[in-house]
Amino acid sequence: MTDTLAFALILIPSLVIAIVFHEVAHGYVARMLGDPTAARLGRLTLNPLRHVDPVGTLLVPGFLALVGGPVFGWAKPVPVDKNRLDNPRFGMMAVAAAGPGSNFLLAGLGAVLLGLVMPQGLGFAGDAAGGASVLIDALGQTQWLATGLFTFILINIFLGLFNLLPIPPFDGSHIVGGLLPRGLSGAWEKLQGLGMVLIVVLIASSWVFGTSFLGNILMGPVMWMMSQYLGLADSVAGLVS
Repeated sequence: MTDTLAFALILIPSLVIAIVFHEVAHGYVARMLGDPTAARLGRLTLNPLRHVDPVGTLLVPGFLALVGGPVFGWAKPVPVDKNRLDNPRFGMMAVAAAGPGSNFLLAGLGAVLLGLVMPQGLGFAGDAAGGASVLIDALGQTQWLATGLFTFILINIFLGLFNLLPIPPFDGSHIVGGLLPRGLSGAWEKLQGLGMVLIVVLIASSWVFGTSFLGNILMGPVMWMMSQYLGLADSVAGLVS
């Protein structure tokens, strides 16, 4: 029970930060490209209370973490008026890409901080799966900091890649819609309402068949990116030691 509570105290703040920055990035890019909707509604703030969805930001990811499923969540979507964008086709692609992009930047920041606190020469850049235990053992009494940063990097990588899946209404679907010929993009937009149904089906099937389809799809890319960020942490550690 103590380990579960400690994990939640690390997981929840990491997830909230990742989701809030993700949503604010959407709104800022939309404003830059001509749509002030999010700004006028007060959504360009890092105050999590303006973005947190109690179910999507806390209950769902917490439950998935407890049962060993892929941890993901969502916030209140930042409103974007496509018709107000200077170039609606390009604008929606840019707004969509801004969310995952912010998560990858946050993961990079977490890797730099990790490099500043970890000893030189741990050499776990190529072993993302074993990196956490090696790092925690090396840092001893500051293991809470190591665990927090490692989790923060992992959460941002997973959230960024998860949202890039070409499943409506995720960010990846808006990018795909912008790349499709105009004759097909309209039909693609009509599928936006069916995406969450598909996600629910995939999650439910994980319990029915005993395997996580989303986890299997994302695990390889997540581990590869994690190894790259750990490599960055190694490099930073070498520079400051």
